[in-house]
Amino acid sequence: DLDMLMADLMADLNATEEKLAAEIHGLKEPPQPKPDPLPPPRGSSNAPVSEHILPASSGGSGSSNVSTPAPSAACSLPPPPPQCVKPTMDDIEAQAKADKIKLALEKLKEAKVKKLVVKVLMNDGSSKTLMVDERQNVREVLDNMFEKTHCDCNVNWSLCETNPELQLERAFEEHENLVESLSAWIRDSENKVLFQERPEKYEVFKNPQVVYQAKQLQENFCGTSIIVPDLEGVLHLKEDGKKSWKQRLFQLRASGIYYVPKGKTKSSRDLVCFVQFDNMNVYYGKDFKTKHKAPTDFCFVLKHPQIQKDSQYIKYLCCDDAWTMNLWVTGIRIAKYGASLYENYKTAEVKASNSVWTNRSTPSSSNQSTPSPTVKGSMTCNFAFTESPMLYLPSSSDVLGTKSAKTKISLFDK
Repeated sequence: DLDMLMADLMADLNATEEKLAAEIHGLKEPPQPKPDPLPPPRGSSNAPVSEHILPASSGGSGSSNVSTPAPSAACSLPPPPPQCVKPTMDDIEAQAKADKIKLALEKLKEAKVKKLVVKVLMNDGSSKTLMVDERQNVREVLDNMFEKTHCDCNVNWSLCETNPELQLERAFEEHENLVESLSAWIRDSENKVLFQERPEKYEVFKNPQVVYQAKQLQENFCGTSIIVPDLEGVLHLKEDGKKSWKQRLFQLRASGIYYVPKGKTKSSRDLVCFVQFDNMNVYYGKDFKTKHKAPTDFCFVLKHPQIQKDSQYIKYLCCDDAWTMNLWVTGIRIAKYGASLYENYKTAEVKASNSVWTNRSTPSSSNQSTPSPTVKGSMTCNFAFTESPMLYLPSSSDVLGTKSAKTKISLFDK
């Protein structure tokens, strides 16, 4: 049993160290100097009185001055230096045994660390193989990838997971434990790990006016509570077990996503919880228009990381355009990860500025990839601020010139 072996080794190590320390302490302890004898009391001295009386000076008043005895010579001498004791063969053997036990314990602890060999795919079809253990987060694995690829270390680079069976993909958050996330995959899974540039990952920090006022960005993430953008808009919801979609008015809150039931008002008491963010990850959907008959291809999904096959517990939502979809995904990430998201961005900025490969040419295996999904054409956004500042997002039908409902975003709801 590994635990019993380690316990025996630890007990043997502690006993050896205590015995060795006691022997060395006994050999090296210097002898204590003897204290000087105290001078005899004045009244009981057998010496003549004349020895303690100094003659009066010629200019004195005639009274006698009593002298103090001279300090002992032994008190002025420093203590002898400790003698250097040469360790015996028994001491050397005991120390060697203790070192071997320490080394064995370290190897046992290292053997218990979970490790994975991960194959990371590049955009050009090539791949890099990494050894990742459970003590590393995604940020540390990214640093290893930068050393292997010699690419510029800008903040857009990400490790992404894809699930071909569910047609989902997402970028790992940099504070996540990669081994823990990959351990949720099933055996013989076709999932892949990609090394890509994802500009939308930290867009909220590079262009905070999309969700927050720029001057308030740091306050939103560094205060006692995280200010979550209160997104509100009509999204398409996939019905359970069907390929039909229905429209609902959804709202984003710090605890999850809520919707207004048909025939109800938007008051808080009428809202129904659609999904909570505990133990949920948000993914981008790929080609859902074909697979699930979605109204558009701009879909995102919320599911537990251990769900790797089609399930009734997967929540599918569809947006009118890519910009609205990215806004909802970003809002969900802010609500779920809070200040960790901002710390990841600041760490990535520092790494990028200190990288020796910054401003150098990027190899073919590090070409910029197009994030999925992409926005075709251009879009003009108008900002309208009232007493409680609101941001109105145009839908795809607005861009095409037709009338439709707009998505409303309150910027300062905690």
